[in-house]
Amino acid sequence: MTEALIVRGLDKTFTKPAVMDLDLTVHAGELYALLGPNGAGKTTTLRMVAGLTKPDKGEISIFGIDARADPGAAKAITAWAPDEAMVYDRLTPLEYLEFVAGLWNVEPKAAKARAEELLAKLGLAGEARTRCEGFSRGMKQKVALAGALIHDPKLLILDEPLTGLDAAAARLVKDMLQERVDAGGTVILTTHILEVAERMADRIGIIAGGRLLAEGTLEALRAKAGEGKGGSTLEDVFLELTAAPETQTGGAAA
Repeated sequence: MTEALIVRGLDKTFTKPAVMDLDLTVHAGELYALLGPNGAGKTTTLRMVAGLTKPDKGEISIFGIDARADPGAAKAITAWAPDEAMVYDRLTPLEYLEFVAGLWNVEPKAAKARAEELLAKLGLAGEARTRCEGFSRGMKQKVALAGALIHDPKLLILDEPLTGLDAAAARLVKDMLQERVDAGGTVILTTHILEVAERMADRIGIIAGGRLLAEGTLEALRAKAGEGKGGSTLEDVFLELTAAPETQTGGAAA
């Protein structure tokens, strides 16, 4: 099986340890949910994978590329969308997407077609030529997601992608992510909405105190938590695994 992401022995300390000796694996073509309490180390981990934060030590491989030795090659096939959308208010969504596409050397004609397709899928076609400055948080979040997808990355990393979205917009985003995975793409996301992870994720990693507690399908996590009965929800499993005293190592970043 091809691995989209392999992380081994990843460490990061700020004023306190944030991520400690972290190992995880994400298979190509799956939706992987990285879950954990506030301060567990999720965002720090994903920022290191995306090349935005430098690890203190450890290995990161993205589709066989050593992301620490060749960060440019790794970033070229990866996209990151944070929970706080960062778009240029003075640009329209179409201008923003064409700008981002240019950074990735996407041919202009292809970039325009791709931008229009993404905006239509996200319900923003009618706002394509309106400046982003008047957009709601949810609208900006959708523009940022389109920006992450504009160069068709092999690995898409999303930190709380449903933040600020109403029910209709959240459904659009979830459908788009599912379509991407069905077409062979790979998605890693964090979410505090456990029902979303339970319904959508092929595999789930649970992190606390900067360490990975468990990783696998929901059935495997049930077994790990001692919740053998099939009716156990992801919430049941999550609370069982993260409530154990040994998970409270303390001092982890978000």
